Amino acid sequence: MSDLYLGTAIFLLAYAVIITEKVHKTVVALVGATLMLLFGILTQEEAFHSETYGIDYNVIFLLIGMMIIINVMKETGVFQWLAIKSAKLAKGEPFRLMIILSLVTAVISAFLDNVTTVLLVAPVTVLICEAIEVDVVPFLITEAIASNIGGTATLIGDPPNIMIASKANLTFMDFVIHLTPVVIMILVSYLITLRLVFGRRLRVSEELRARVMTMEEEAAITDRPLMVKSLLVMGLTIVGFVFHHQLHFQPATVALAGASLLLLVSRAEPLKILEAVEWPTLFFFIGLFIIIGGVVKVGLIKLMSEWVLSITQGNLFATSMVILWFSAFASAIVDNIPYVATMNPLVIEMAKGMWPHLSGTALLQHPDLMPIWWSLSLGACLGGNGTLIGASANVVVAGIAEKAGRPVTFLRFTKYGMPLMIESVLIATVYIWLRYYV
Repeated sequence: MSDLYLGTAIFLLAYAVIITEKVHKTVVALVGATLMLLFGILTQEEAFHSETYGIDYNVIFLLIGMMIIINVMKETGVFQWLAIKSAKLAKGEPFRLMIILSLVTAVISAFLDNVTTVLLVAPVTVLICEAIEVDVVPFLITEAIASNIGGTATLIGDPPNIMIASKANLTFMDFVIHLTPVVIMILVSYLITLRLVFGRRLRVSEELRARVMTMEEEAAITDRPLMVKSLLVMGLTIVGFVFHHQLHFQPATVALAGASLLLLVSRAEPLKILEAVEWPTLFFFIGLFIIIGGVVKVGLIKLMSEWVLSITQGNLFATSMVILWFSAFASAIVDNIPYVATMNPLVIEMAKGMWPHLSGTALLQHPDLMPIWWSLSLGACLGGNGTLIGASANVVVAGIAEKAGRPVTFLRFTKYGMPLMIESVLIATVYIWLRYYV
């Protein structure tokens, strides 16, 4: 029992400090992981090698592989070209530009992680908004929200989906089949809502609109041969994700294969590319996996799962709805990455309680359990739009806005994000009910 209290205390203290943002979340995660090891809650063998309690290396190396690919592609200017092209397609009209950039961000986020997407799109958005002398903050907020919506559609679009897929042995196509349809519905509704919110408020002069039309998108391409190589390798990598289950490869293997191939054919300097990898994010994951492993081992997650089941009394539809809405509001308050790391083992413990005679894939992919996995994914990914700290992409956008001299306050983001988040979760609620329970 003492291990239960000690492990729970470390877990809650780590979360509390992460929420305050007084100490960098990576430092908090590593300190929490170290305490789990020093107090003997987990052994080093369990932390580094156990599939049940340890680090999920499939998630870590999938992120590393995709970060390497993006860092090479970034050198070509292809993402800047895409943003300028979008501005010219909008003919410098601000609301049309907002819609196009939101769509571009959502689509890219389905195939890259949303943090990488906003890192590439947001700085160019700042330049375009400065050119037409319009407030950049609404554009950055809508891009952050669009990235979280788009990232929900695929296995690789948002870190929570990567984590869920790894735990439940789900494939790339599982996410496309089950989540992409509802994401398209949510995205259409989102764009219509933007029209109601911003349609009449964004206006610029003809002279300023003409200025955008003079921008040369071709000048953004700094290395055309490398761009072609990068796009080919990215295409092959995406094909690999689509067919990884049939090829009997894990997504991490596909991502590392793509990264290795691109480093080889691009002849890029490895030191420069690897320096740009988001190492703090990766070590945050590593520390977090160990902390979560500790509370799984001491039984906290099992107690939580029994509590959730007691609320829903084993009703699977009620369980799906509780997880969807609880996940949405929890992810708006706590970053959705640590939240999903906590919920994954909870769902597994619930499944063990409902089908104790099953194990492995038969348990994790039980037909009655699948809507619960999709509810967790939709709630966590969409819930991140509720507040500024709900998703990593939001925090990145806020940093870019502050650097541009246009800081995004917590309240301003929440003013737009929370109603849009509730709207999207309502659509997800209807979708889950109609698709899996009617």
